[in-house]
Amino acid sequence: MPLAVRLDPADPDPARLDPADLHPAHPHLGQLHDHDGPHERGDDDDKLHEECGVFGVWNLPSAAAVTALGLHALQHRGQEATGIVTFDGARFHSHKGMGLVGDNYSDARVIAGLPGSNAIGHNRYATTGDTILRNVQPLYADFEFGGFAVAHNGNLTNAHVLRRTLVRRGCLFQSTSDSEVIVHLIAISLYSTVVDRLIDALKQVVGAYSLVALSNEALLGVRDPLGVRPLILGRVPNSGPTGGWVLASETCALEIVGAAFVRDVEPGEIVVINDQGVHSIKPFGRTRERFCVFEYIYFARPDSVMEGLPVYAARKQIGAELARESGVPADMVVPVPDSGVPAAMGYAIESGIPFELGIIRNHYVGRTFIEPTDHIRHLGVKLKHSANRAVLAGKRVILVDDSIVRGTTSRKIVEMVRAAGATEVHMRVSSPPTQHSCFYGIDTPERSELLAAGHDVDEMARLIGVDSLAFISIDGLYRALGQSGRDPDQPHYCDACFTGDYPIARPDQADNADRQLSLLVE
Repeated sequence: MPLAVRLDPADPDPARLDPADLHPAHPHLGQLHDHDGPHERGDDDDKLHEECGVFGVWNLPSAAAVTALGLHALQHRGQEATGIVTFDGARFHSHKGMGLVGDNYSDARVIAGLPGSNAIGHNRYATTGDTILRNVQPLYADFEFGGFAVAHNGNLTNAHVLRRTLVRRGCLFQSTSDSEVIVHLIAISLYSTVVDRLIDALKQVVGAYSLVALSNEALLGVRDPLGVRPLILGRVPNSGPTGGWVLASETCALEIVGAAFVRDVEPGEIVVINDQGVHSIKPFGRTRERFCVFEYIYFARPDSVMEGLPVYAARKQIGAELARESGVPADMVVPVPDSGVPAAMGYAIESGIPFELGIIRNHYVGRTFIEPTDHIRHLGVKLKHSANRAVLAGKRVILVDDSIVRGTTSRKIVEMVRAAGATEVHMRVSSPPTQHSCFYGIDTPERSELLAAGHDVDEMARLIGVDSLAFISIDGLYRALGQSGRDPDQPHYCDACFTGDYPIARPDQADNADRQLSLLVE
């Protein structure tokens, strides 16, 4: 099936949900070999979490092993489940399992069961759909044109509305993930080519997303029109006449697989990679981009480069701006590890106050620790963080953290630092107050559970037990990222969790219909 795009990008209304019947089965129906792993559920903590990370490769030997390495580098973006789908030139192969990448792909027999030089992979931290094996991505389906696998990062804000319409027309959903909506929209599209159908589907969804997809003939990468979620393109030289190609959520996944950074996939762009090379399609028109600002604050790994800006340097600049805005006399600056470290370094340099590791993180705590009683649950923070008493005793301490969500972890850390003998504890936060929930692929609590939504800064300081509390201002955050400040008419970033300025419509929030996705309990 040719990949030539025949869909008119200017067509405001390509084939939609009303007239079409499902297409007949492809003659290669059943070309997926599926290998499911064990089921395990992890516990949560008081942090915001990115929904997932995606990775894809084209024309690389041992694509499954390369993808597993890439997913390992993206493990911070999702720890609940992981999956890989490969294509060997004739058939697709899949392995999905609960837990970490290393738990699923350290066995050579698993990798051997995923042959092929083309693959996509996914790390999941769920914001929609339960964490059960049928929700683990990549999702796979057999279509008229052949096999198709897709892995998706973000949230579709009209997934419930579309799902209800699709179910009414007879579509059978096998998961409760909003990503499956895209699969069904592709299935009912009247267009013939893979790319045309994908464009048709994406023109019907609303939300913030990046995705990688794999067909018999191509690896595809897509970013939403505003570019809220990240996706980058890399190249591995000396792998065939066109080289090997990589798509990933972050640049940190390139070095581990020997790939060089080529460029960011542009907002609203579809990248099609096949044996003829890389092709770019821009079917959605031009809009002002709104990249997620929280990538710089917390989500991205510090050694990644996001939209041309090194994350480590950005976090140090945020800490320096925070020191300029809200300095306080103290004996030491102490990061809440690990995410608070670069900002604390920037704060210490700008303020001239010594940087000290007053809190030590235990890196060997699993996510499945059982906390059976209130007493043990209260002590749980000490599993991850320990106070360095010899450093803290008798000192005035500035704690630097990246965010305060519910405030439960912050309160326990402050208590721990005071118990270690600190005479004063001040907290400085390298993000503005998180006052609004995210609907674009970040796991945030309901707004009523966000500490900053119901309390001012003085009340928050009292509740978490610090002598003073300050957050970086929204303008200060923008200055640290190279802007003159936040332009309220044309903000450079998506900052809805701080400002309530949601750049993408949220049809599901206005829809009061029953949200029951599945009656099956697993």
